[in-house]
Amino acid sequence: MKLTRSRRVFSLLEKTWLGTPIQFAWQKSSGNYLAVTGADHIVKIFDRHGQKRSEISLPGNCVAMDWDKDGDILAVIAEKSSCIYLWDANTNKISQLDNGMRDQMSLLLWSKIGSFLAVGTIKGNLLIYNHQTSRKIPVLGKHTKKITCGCWSAENLLALGGEDKMITVSNQEGDTIRQTTIKSEPSDIKFSTSKTDDRISAAENTISAVLGKKVLFLFNLNEPDNPIDLEFPQAYGNIISYSWYSDGYIMIGFSRGTFLAVSTHFPEVGQEIFKARDHKDNLTSVALSQTLNKAATCGDNCIKIHDLADLRDMYAIINLDDENKGLDTLSWTDDGQLLALSTQRGSLHVFLTKLPILGDACHTRIAYLTSLLEVTMANLIEGEPPVTISVDVEPNFVAVGLYHLAVGMNNRAWFYVFGENAIKKLKDVEYLGTVASICLHSDYAAALFEGKIQLHLIENEILDAQEERETRLFPAVDDKCRILCHALTNDFLIYGTDTGIIQYFFIEDWQFVNDYRHPVGVKKIFPDPNGTKLVFIDEKSDGFVYCPVNEATYEIPDFSPTIKGVLWENWLLDKGVFIAYDDDKVYTYVFHKDTIQGSKVILVGGTKVPFSHKPLLLYNGELTCQTQSGKISSIYLSTHSFLNNIKDSEPADLRQMLAQSLMLRRFADAWEICKLLNDCGNWNELARACLHHMEVEFAIRVYRTLGEVGTVMSLEQIKGIEDYNLLAGHLAMFTNDFNLAQDLYLASSCPVAALEMRRDLQHWDSALQLAKRLAPDQIPFISKEYAIQLEFTGDYVNALAHYEKGITGDNKEHDEVCLAGVAQMSIRMGDIRRGANQALKHPSRVLKRDCGAILENMKQFSEAAQLYEKGQYYDKAASVYIRCKNWTKVGELLPHVSSPKIHLQYAKAKEADGRYKEAVMAYENAKQWNNVIRIYLDHLNNPEKAVSIVRETQSLDGAKMVARFFLELGDYGSAIQFLVMSKCNNEAFTLAQQHNKMEIYADIIGSEDTTNDNYQSIALYFEGEKRHFQAGKFFLLCDQYSRALKHFLKCPSSEDNAAIEMAIETVGRAKDKLLTNQLIDHLMGESDGMPKDAKYLFRLYMALKQYREAARTAIIIAREEQSAGNYRNAHDVLFSMYAELKSQKIKIPSEMATNLMILHSYILVKIHVKSRNHMKGARMLIRVANNISKFPSHIVPILTSTVIECHRAGLKNSAFSFAAMLMRPEYRNKIDAKYKKKIEAMVRRPDTSEMEEATTPCPFCQFLLPECELLCPGCKNNIPYCIVTGRHMLKDDWTVCPHCGFPALYSEFKILLNTESTCPMCSERLNSGELKKISDCTQYLHTETE
Repeated sequence: MKLTRSRRVFSLLEKTWLGTPIQFAWQKSSGNYLAVTGADHIVKIFDRHGQKRSEISLPGNCVAMDWDKDGDILAVIAEKSSCIYLWDANTNKISQLDNGMRDQMSLLLWSKIGSFLAVGTIKGNLLIYNHQTSRKIPVLGKHTKKITCGCWSAENLLALGGEDKMITVSNQEGDTIRQTTIKSEPSDIKFSTSKTDDRISAAENTISAVLGKKVLFLFNLNEPDNPIDLEFPQAYGNIISYSWYSDGYIMIGFSRGTFLAVSTHFPEVGQEIFKARDHKDNLTSVALSQTLNKAATCGDNCIKIHDLADLRDMYAIINLDDENKGLDTLSWTDDGQLLALSTQRGSLHVFLTKLPILGDACHTRIAYLTSLLEVTMANLIEGEPPVTISVDVEPNFVAVGLYHLAVGMNNRAWFYVFGENAIKKLKDVEYLGTVASICLHSDYAAALFEGKIQLHLIENEILDAQEERETRLFPAVDDKCRILCHALTNDFLIYGTDTGIIQYFFIEDWQFVNDYRHPVGVKKIFPDPNGTKLVFIDEKSDGFVYCPVNEATYEIPDFSPTIKGVLWENWLLDKGVFIAYDDDKVYTYVFHKDTIQGSKVILVGGTKVPFSHKPLLLYNGELTCQTQSGKISSIYLSTHSFLNNIKDSEPADLRQMLAQSLMLRRFADAWEICKLLNDCGNWNELARACLHHMEVEFAIRVYRTLGEVGTVMSLEQIKGIEDYNLLAGHLAMFTNDFNLAQDLYLASSCPVAALEMRRDLQHWDSALQLAKRLAPDQIPFISKEYAIQLEFTGDYVNALAHYEKGITGDNKEHDEVCLAGVAQMSIRMGDIRRGANQALKHPSRVLKRDCGAILENMKQFSEAAQLYEKGQYYDKAASVYIRCKNWTKVGELLPHVSSPKIHLQYAKAKEADGRYKEAVMAYENAKQWNNVIRIYLDHLNNPEKAVSIVRETQSLDGAKMVARFFLELGDYGSAIQFLVMSKCNNEAFTLAQQHNKMEIYADIIGSEDTTNDNYQSIALYFEGEKRHFQAGKFFLLCDQYSRALKHFLKCPSSEDNAAIEMAIETVGRAKDKLLTNQLIDHLMGESDGMPKDAKYLFRLYMALKQYREAARTAIIIAREEQSAGNYRNAHDVLFSMYAELKSQKIKIPSEMATNLMILHSYILVKIHVKSRNHMKGARMLIRVANNISKFPSHIVPILTSTVIECHRAGLKNSAFSFAAMLMRPEYRNKIDAKYKKKIEAMVRRPDTSEMEEATTPCPFCQFLLPECELLCPGCKNNIPYCIVTGRHMLKDDWTVCPHCGFPALYSEFKILLNTESTCPMCSERLNSGELKKISDCTQYLHTETE
């Protein structure tokens, strides 16, 4: 901080002083006067504002002047005069006192105790004058030379030093009690207390003095023989000045600018504890203020002020750039408010270093003292610029209202009014006593003086008020009390008295409206801005919040007895927050009015306040304070740390901020913190706080964020409830505080809610107590529910009592539950007859079952079974009857019993009795098939039934039993079969070997899924028997392909076909090249010279997935079949090969595709002729006849058919050309006699007329070509053909068979499927609904042929 020139209160620049140094002295104690003298031989007395009040004319230069301890008398001595001049500050009168000594005076000192004045002379004489008694005590020869310095102690000892190098110590009578000789001339003598090693402080036992301006001399009166000389480095220069401070420390200023602090503690005497070069060139003075706890040094045209708490802390620097001759002496007033500085050129400056901390606030407007005669108004919150008001007097009190400012002292107050552009003085008011404090609001002022309050209008012309409303004095004359504190709000004057009464006076109605009586006196009150809440401090220094609305008081917890005042939060959204402050700390409290636990005050936390900061205004956590220097500063309360930048805070700090914001009910801020923390625990904490403070809407918002749907729905149902207690009860229940919830419900408009809550919580005792009072009709229902719980916990006695209480007589369903409970509890209590009868009468099956179970556990089997049977629990009834060996009853119940266990028990019992038929039925019901098979074989001699059961159930043990049975009968085949079924393969194999039944065993094993070892053993058996086919088959099954193939190739010709098929399968599975070549050699006849049918080679290639070889073989087979006239077989071979190649994505050989197309055309002829479509038939026959060489077995019949169909279709020219072909000698004699003459006639009389073949576009290039032409002359592409008509495909009439994928004309295929039900190509069944017209046939146009 830097104090600027504006802090200078005044400067004195008298012309008569200029050029020479001046002397000055502050009035002690109050510091209201400053005495100054210079070369003009006049002592001028100024007040603290720089106004001259008086002056004393002297005959010569002033030698010395001093104020007495109270500041009442100023004593002055001058050259050329034996008189002492005395000026009385109270009367402003000057008197003269003759010293009675002839020599010139050199020293003047007032004592610290009493009113003794010591005067020393240049000859060493001393005069002690008692101003009170006017007694003079002259002491001659105190010193032998001029007395130059001295000091009084607090014990009225007088220490003097002179040019005779002596220091004497005298009492107030002038008697010398101690003296010591010193090395050099002393100056600046002072008394103090130095510390010994035991640190016990004593009276002022030490005299200090500067010797020869170089040495600091310490002389302990208790140890006169051990004086201490403190010497300092030469570089520091001369000692200019020093002062004792704190607890035995000395600060010293040296001429070359060094400022030093040393200790006098033993054993560190003289040790430097602080050193600073305060001034570069020179230092002229050091001054100390114990009140301010500050030290000042001057030199180099500036003053530097240090804080004694920490000397390194530079409190202020005051620059005096206009003082070019240098500075001289510093001096502080006793109260530390003013610091005076004299200069070498004869000027004097006074600076303000501490102001009285006077200030006040009204809402967000503050008024505070910024100088002794200056008040500043500011409203920083609303952004109004500060306004400074000069006042006429230095005020003792300041008050601010909505439109006015009041300042004053003693019994007078000056009022100012706020205008639009300026603040104008309104008037001044004199009161009947010294004003302790004053309060303002809108129109009224209230002044407290001598235990009374005067309430009066500030501006009389504002209101056309009746005369009695202009002013009023409180209390009334007959009230025997003193008012200790007061406050003014918009509507009320509020005051507290020494008798503990707090009165509310309603200004509008001009009458008292409320009073509260406290046990002890109320010394301070602080209402909130609206006056609806009030904090008061009583004479015991306890704090309370008082609510006049419901006349309730709440003690403030942890309230410090040192509290000076309270401020309420002025931020509108933070109602209920207030701070209490003392000198060091501010405590933040919040008054929670609406919580589920009622109203209460809680301490949120504390904030340290800097030294001498007085809080004026609290707004949104920001505390505006007034300082000693007349400024304001802002402090952010540590309890409102969440108002800072929370985004950069650590999680631990955020959690602390969350706790603070929840205590202060700042839920919006808490929401933002929770968003940053993003932790369910913190969200739940916020939600609980909302419930606690009855903020239901906000709680719903939080629970919605947490995704707690049930809680949100519950809160939505209660949020509109206006009854405070009912709502609080619901919320207390949410927080699991059920006793509180009950109390709140009972105090609400719906007390039954307490009963409902206790019922929901199953607190039945409480529920019954509440029901007696609130809803007696509910007692039976609660008793029932209570009984159910008691039964569950095993308290059957009380459960029975409550079940009996629960019977209503008019609620059937409820009564049935109660009666059921009575029955069960009676049984449990041992009253079996009552309970059983009750259960039998009761309509519930479940009750009978439950009671039966209880009785069964109690070993009461007869009654239990009876109840089970009655309740139609036949399994349980039968089980219990079995336990008591009542087989008759069991037999009766068996048709209703489903439990296999019971049937089994019954079956065993019947088998033991020899009743096998009944036993076998029971075993069947129990699904005990092995026992069923055993009885059928051993006792009932019914093997057929046993065999059928074994086959049906696949029972292994059953199969063994049957096998054993057949073995005994000698039926080895059946025995083998059942041994295999029972997985006894080794026994079956041995049996088959022994009895030559291996074929049977092999057949059974071949159809079973068994191990390779079993197959191998059979194969080896057949190998030994030279039965090659069987041996090969079983070697194949056990994956021994080489041996399998060897046996298949050895098979006799009678088994040739089957053997070759198996050999192909073997090679296909083996994938062994050697075996493959071996089989191919066999098929080609390499081994025996007899080639085998080509179909086997085809199958071999297919099995080996050698599709190209298979395709070539297929073409050969098809050709052979064609040559043999088996056209359908040839077609099917080629089609299946075509489909296989297509699925393997292998190109189709063109020869295969062409042959298939010609064969398919031949097959289509029959379809077309059958449907009398001669044109289509003729076209297909022409295509076949053109390739007649591929049909050698049927050349003549095909050509004959072609001639006939062409003739029928009107294709005369084609008919003629094929007829002419038939007339060849090799065909002529083979023509069917039926057609021979007609054909001959056709040739003899040719008719060459013929219809042109219709043209349709090529699907590739749109070239028009005859519809049966499959090679496009335009693009040279082979066009796919229609499998229905044999014509080439059309782009816009395309479909495919869903089975084989061959294309067809969609329209023609649909027509065909009206009469046929299979595809002409693949012969798979098909209906027209399965056909789909294909709009884009591009994918079918790519060629699949080579």
